[in-house]
Amino acid sequence: MVIKAVLWDIDDTIFDFRSADLAGMRDHLHAEGLLDGETSVEQALGRWQRVTAQHWARFSAGEVDFLGQRRDRVRTFTGLALDDADADAWFGRYVVHYEAAWALFPDAVPALDALAGYRHAVLSNSSLSVQEHKLRTLGVRDRFEVVLCAADLGVAKPAAEAFHTACEAVGLPPQEVLYVGDEPDIDARGAGDAGLTGVWLDRTERGGRPELIRITGLDQLPGLLAGDTRFGAPSTIG
Repeated sequence: MVIKAVLWDIDDTIFDFRSADLAGMRDHLHAEGLLDGETSVEQALGRWQRVTAQHWARFSAGEVDFLGQRRDRVRTFTGLALDDADADAWFGRYVVHYEAAWALFPDAVPALDALAGYRHAVLSNSSLSVQEHKLRTLGVRDRFEVVLCAADLGVAKPAAEAFHTACEAVGLPPQEVLYVGDEPDIDARGAGDAGLTGVWLDRTERGGRPELIRITGLDQLPGLLAGDTRFGAPSTIG
């Protein structure tokens, strides 16, 4: 079958989440006075990343809802028994710094332009309110027909149901949809297992995983779609 639509991950795929998260948390830590002589910025940022991974895994497994994982991240990181309102307020102050650092990867818009002949949608393991706001702020929301998020669907990648729901939203069978994301298992393997064509965007060039279709930049995606007969893409000749 011919690929007719590209389904996108957002964070660390088209949006430079890691850089924004680190810059935002660095400024937030200074503003909150959470650094002392024994705690460097790098140590604190490393702990924030570990705490984030820990509680995001709980959310992905369905053990906690989206707001719950965010509040638990704050409580674990600060070591304080904050109620929901105080945890939300702490995170809200961080968000001010985080949003100030928002940026798309330089190859994101050129790739979307080059793939103008395909339909586009988003499937993210975040929440709709967060990702809609992000895409609008970054000026690319109108590039996507639909935006679907795990917190609202009640199911997260790599579950096949998440990918199938996205395919249904664009009215296409999985065989006609390509998914691109930065996680080899959650994104590329999960999409492939669900019957889509999964592409791993390996920006940091971790390598390995020869069983996956791998690119290291979005500038490689148009050529992959246009020239690789595995995807059934229409020929660019003539």
